[in-house]
Amino acid sequence: MNRSDIRPILNAIPASRQEDARHYGVHPYFTRRPANVVREYIQTYSREGDVVLDPFGGTGVTCIEAMLLGRQGVHNDLNPFANFIARNIADTTLPSTTPLVEAFDQIAGDCRDPLAQLANDESAAKRWLKKLPLPENIRLPRNSDAERFHDLFTPHQLAGLAIIKRAIEQRSDGVIRGLLLLAWSAAVAKLNKTFLSAKGRAASRGGSSIFSIYRYKLAKETVELPVWETFRGRFLNVLAAKEEVLTIRDYWRLKAGGRTIDSRKDFRVLALDAAALDDVLEPASMDYIFTDPPYGAFISYLDLSILWNHWLGFPVSDDIRNRETIVGGELGLTEEHYKESLARSLRTCFRLLRPDRWLSVVFQHWDLSYFATILETADECGAELKTAITQTGDVIWSMHKKKNSASVIAGEMIITFYKPAKARRAARRPAVIAAPDPREVLSETFDLCLGNGRSSFTNETLFNKLIVELWHRRALGCLHLDREEFVSRLSASGWHYNSRTHLWSRAEQASADPATLFGG
Repeated sequence: MNRSDIRPILNAIPASRQEDARHYGVHPYFTRRPANVVREYIQTYSREGDVVLDPFGGTGVTCIEAMLLGRQGVHNDLNPFANFIARNIADTTLPSTTPLVEAFDQIAGDCRDPLAQLANDESAAKRWLKKLPLPENIRLPRNSDAERFHDLFTPHQLAGLAIIKRAIEQRSDGVIRGLLLLAWSAAVAKLNKTFLSAKGRAASRGGSSIFSIYRYKLAKETVELPVWETFRGRFLNVLAAKEEVLTIRDYWRLKAGGRTIDSRKDFRVLALDAAALDDVLEPASMDYIFTDPPYGAFISYLDLSILWNHWLGFPVSDDIRNRETIVGGELGLTEEHYKESLARSLRTCFRLLRPDRWLSVVFQHWDLSYFATILETADECGAELKTAITQTGDVIWSMHKKKNSASVIAGEMIITFYKPAKARRAARRPAVIAAPDPREVLSETFDLCLGNGRSSFTNETLFNKLIVELWHRRALGCLHLDREEFVSRLSASGWHYNSRTHLWSRAEQASADPATLFGG
């Protein structure tokens, strides 16, 4: 069957964020796609035995799911911390989780007395810190509340974490050590001064400001969670994740005529600039690419990962930082750098993709020029835009969305391209639009997208509809639209925003279904 015959996904897929222990609860990270959505895309656009690539892999959702679906996953990320999480979750080499539990029990015995001393004597932490191996007290990014690395912890947190880490490294090696350090690393996210406890809930319910505010913001009042109990809770999550992965591996072993799942051959981890992947991967060697590239200036991944990369001993050079596809950060990377890096990465992806194959990009941003970069690059590479699906309705709305809902886009667009079996020349696109005034084109496009008979819609659905329509009109790269103008245009046209339902409507409709709006 030619892959051109694949029927594309045409509707949003309801997200189930909490259902897979291997992704949710193991370790916090900055962004993570709902695994059930990623699975459906992999199952639709690839076949068993195919090679699936994610050039901006994060914690590995795409390639872990590809492996567990009988594909080979090629995971790539510049961030060593992200690769550390992905590699440990994906590993299938343990016969069972019994050796992991036994190692944890040994660590518990080693740490019991030292941690008890910390709990019963306020001066004990300072005494322990004089004899424990600690990470160098490096300087943190300029926008941090703390000046140096050690300032992120209380003496009790710093000593307790160092005691557990030393025990892990003395008692274990290989896969077991990696999994125990994964649990320890997840505990670090709670055992530091950036941990913000959720109001009205148990003290342990909350998260680090690193993952919500995207900087090292110290809590007004430090929450001193119990060190061992916090580590034990993270370990139980890692244990559940590993049991889930090994169960799926064993299912494949028992499946009649099925292939075996082995992370040593089915899960490859790379740590390269996505634009340089063709230095190590053969052209036309990938069967499907699903990726979620950075969205620009929101998150400086490498800066915000210092807490883990530094203590785990993962070096991050200035050369790596200069290759990060972001805007801003400690190096002050420009928007031009971001768009050039994104375009180079996409060109590499299309070179790596076999003909008669598919590529999906997850993206969302108010800047129309970022979308123009993606769509124009794909067109230059001879790819055909097939679908642009607004993926909303996630279980968890962001904090920013809740506070500024009318002007925030909380979902994303999944843009899927097809690379034809026979290469075609990219159509020449006019440098400027034919209309005399780009603003007129924007107004016409607004009217067109609003005049399709729908009575209500989300920000995301209308905005993404505008993106696609402007692209078809060859106007996307010529226009600027910020969130204030977006809101004011809708308000001036008689539309009203309901902050409870996150819907725009001509009359308030509390029960409208976003999944049906503008065709999903």
